[in-house]
Amino acid sequence: MTTQSSPIKLYYWPTPNGFKVSIMLEELGVPYDVEYVNIGAGDQFKPDFLAISPNNRMPAIVDPEGPGGEPISVFESGAILQYLGRKFGKFYPTEERARVACEEWLFWQVGGLGPMAGQAHHFRNYAPEKIQYGIDRYTNEVNRLYGVMNKRLEKVEYLAGDYSIADMACIGWVRPYKNQGQEIEDFPHLKRWFDAILARPAVERGVKVGEAERAKMNLATDKNAQSVLFGQKAR
Repeated sequence: MTTQSSPIKLYYWPTPNGFKVSIMLEELGVPYDVEYVNIGAGDQFKPDFLAISPNNRMPAIVDPEGPGGEPISVFESGAILQYLGRKFGKFYPTEERARVACEEWLFWQVGGLGPMAGQAHHFRNYAPEKIQYGIDRYTNEVNRLYGVMNKRLEKVEYLAGDYSIADMACIGWVRPYKNQGQEIEDFPHLKRWFDAILARPAVERGVKVGEAERAKMNLATDKNAQSVLFGQKAR
């Protein structure tokens, strides 16, 4: 089994995408150091960070013990989960059918649940104008996606069968369900999964990383942070 002697550096802010990687690192039990990327203050545009995350988004990691013993940087949360799963041989199946199932639900989150829930958050909580079409469009789509999860979880304990990076990817986006205009009790199988995932000690630790830092910023009222996050164009 692969071991890790030098800490992995996690570039992070406590958001649903950030939680994916903090949870994974906690589940693996490997050493890591956190470098906070305050997305409301524009830290994601600093040259040193852009050198490892050219899309100016966190999370990202630098593993000093990468392939061949040389450091490697990885950006995009899904790619980070896959990299860590391969390296440490945990939570990412190697048997082909199981791996396909895991990747299906991982990519479902990356391409669907995350973007749609993010837009629901934006139009419901942060948009300066209440645009009802946008609110309804994304609230309804998140509801549909919750229904997809609920049907899946009626048949299996976890999204890919066994607990995996697919569950880690999704839990942070379901956790703020109220901000997305959803009622978790409407989805009993999803609710069972939700409670079970959040009760895992590593998940509890993972979602607490940066809790004090996040408390310093209220995105709903901080106009400067909103300008940084929602006013981006090509520079």
